[in-house]
Amino acid sequence: MTFIRLILSALLIVSSVAVAQARTVYVDDQLYLPVRSGPGTQFRIIENAVPSGTALEVLEGADDTFTRVRTPKGNEGWVSTQYLSDTPIARDLLQRATRNLENARNELSETREQLQQVTAERDQLRSSETSLSSRTDELQQELRRIKEVSADALNLQQRNGELREENQKLRNDLEVLTAENERLETSKESDFMLLGAGLVLGGVLLALIIPMLKPTRKTDNWA
Repeated sequence: MTFIRLILSALLIVSSVAVAQARTVYVDDQLYLPVRSGPGTQFRIIENAVPSGTALEVLEGADDTFTRVRTPKGNEGWVSTQYLSDTPIARDLLQRATRNLENARNELSETREQLQQVTAERDQLRSSETSLSSRTDELQQELRRIKEVSADALNLQQRNGELREENQKLRNDLEVLTAENERLETSKESDFMLLGAGLVLGGVLLALIIPMLKPTRKTDNWA
């Protein structure tokens, strides 16, 4: 058990060292780079035709001539160090720059479209604001007119009450005048009746008095 623990500890240490040394390198401007089973050209090739620009994970380096790497296919082997570079090759850099430029152009185009859309929305909002401002003015004018009409209605209501009171007063005066007129007419009829009666009485008296005023004819008879 102790031996197994020592082996496991050693493996963990080796793995830690390998992880600590892990970095990414790139196949330099070499058309194809073979991956061998050991650090030398005498070892067999386990993966052929690794193209230039391929990213390789460094596992360890034996010396300045060979480096142990892991390929994108998952194969682990040794390659010649002189064909490795810490930076991507110029072709990949150019392609990456081209992609970045294209992405930047696309983003610029999208930004311009968004700017146009925002500008159109801004103009629409300004137009809506102008319409709302005009509508607000119209509503304020309508409100003032309603207030004026309401004030006129209150004045008309007050004036209507005054006219009703005045009308009632005139009705009362009319009733008084009507009653007075009826009284006067009754008094006038009574006066006419009294006058008629007086005239009749005067006629009767005249009829009685006038014969008494005529001379008698006794003197003529004596003559």
